[in-house]
Amino acid sequence: MPTLKTNLKEYRESRNMKQSELAELVGVRRETIVHLENGRYNPSLKLAMDIAKIFGVTVETLFEFID
Repeated sequence: MPTLKTNLKEYRESRNMKQSELAELVGVRRETIVHLENGRYNPSLKLAMDIAKIFGVTVETLFEFID
């Protein structure tokens, strides 16, 4: 089964952004961002697109499925 790999933490930290700040920008709880960064939560397409838009990258840049 494919595993979701994310570069979210690297992008967030490169902007000196706290998890809570990102969560507020996309309308989720901080815990959701924690779970995303730890690979324990697969985002909805809308959430993935909203996060990608904040960082000015594609969804595929932030999230990738690994076999």
